[in-house]
Amino acid sequence: MSAAIATSGLAEPALDGQANFRSLMNALARPGTIEPLSLRLAAPAPLTAGLAALALSLADHEAPLWLDAALASSNEVVTYLRFHTGARIVADPQLSAFALVADFAAMPPLATFSLGSDDYPDRSTTILAAVQDLGTGVRLELTGPGILGEAHVAVSPWRDGLTGELADNRSLFPCGVDLVLVAADAVAALPRTTHVREV
Repeated sequence: MSAAIATSGLAEPALDGQANFRSLMNALARPGTIEPLSLRLAAPAPLTAGLAALALSLADHEAPLWLDAALASSNEVVTYLRFHTGARIVADPQLSAFALVADFAAMPPLATFSLGSDDYPDRSTTILAAVQDLGTGVRLELTGPGILGEAHVAVSPWRDGLTGELADNRSLFPCGVDLVLVAADAVAALPRTTHVREV
């Protein structure tokens, strides 16, 4: 079966894209909450449906994409993303508006990506990282803006050293990256303002 037949974009780009955008905004506004994704598409492996849904909902010709090694090495994935988003695929993570990470354990350090600047903190990278599950694994306690008291989320897997990197990232505010965790059909976010502690 050809790639053109085996894969597809969002079933209803406007409606599904808006739904996924709302889910992401809710997740960023309320760190630790798990929001659903609309996955009416078929993406080429190793691009997960969740990553594809967000990429197709967010990226465009003005929002360059960076792909981790697992994704960048797939011609099918690169072609799919270019066709459905119109976005440039960049090799330098510093130039990306969004970064797609399929292999969470091998994700580069957060400081590798664009952190924005004091004048333009919004020009930082939003990292979209695939995880296996948002209900089991390393349990995280979250505090900060958008959280009443504290929130908790469990993430599997959890990359070694990432908790410390998130603390360093938070200290850069208003600069810094936002990390979005994408499970099979849901999303949670750890924005730059969130204090993350393993419990």
